[in-house]
Amino acid sequence: MRTEKTSVVDIIKDMEPWVDELMLLRELALSVGMEETINWGGPVYTVNGKNVVGIGGFKNYVCIWFFHGSSLSDPDKVLINANKGHTRGLRQWRFASMKEIKPAKVKMYLKEAVQNMKEGNKIEPMKKDPLVIPDLYQKAFRKNKTLKAAFEKFTPGRQREFVEYMMELKTEETRIKRMEKTIPMILAGIGLNDKYR
Repeated sequence: MRTEKTSVVDIIKDMEPWVDELMLLRELALSVGMEETINWGGPVYTVNGKNVVGIGGFKNYVCIWFFHGSSLSDPDKVLINANKGHTRGLRQWRFASMKEIKPAKVKMYLKEAVQNMKEGNKIEPMKKDPLVIPDLYQKAFRKNKTLKAAFEKFTPGRQREFVEYMMELKTEETRIKRMEKTIPMILAGIGLNDKYR
């Protein structure tokens, strides 16, 4: 059974092989006056309770992500939008090894991110098109009024997660399988991504 980690250091110790790199990024984030917290199961650094950066280790890289990274000047052109079309402000800076992390450069970016947050610079969320419920769900709702009522109890954002999860597939057959997988969740009132919240 997996236990919930209560300290950032414990979380980082589980992120092999990136422990040293993450400890350095943590030290740099704390050195510019940010507060440390845990969000979504990982280390996040804040100013006045507002998220500024997060750090994490993945299969091929370790990264620091800037929640409002698109507002940074990025003189070294190191920031990438890892989720184009879905995020407007979030940017990542990836490192494949310890030697790629240049503390003075990282600190410069962190200071700018902190200053932007203190000045209240915000990135407005992307406006989404109105949600269109696909025919597959419409047919299922007509057959099962309880399913329709359960779906309508979700917030528009959670409804959109179900729809996008199904529609990102190309074939009707795989869409049907995915929809059938989500029906028990909908009936139970469990959002598609609730386990990550």
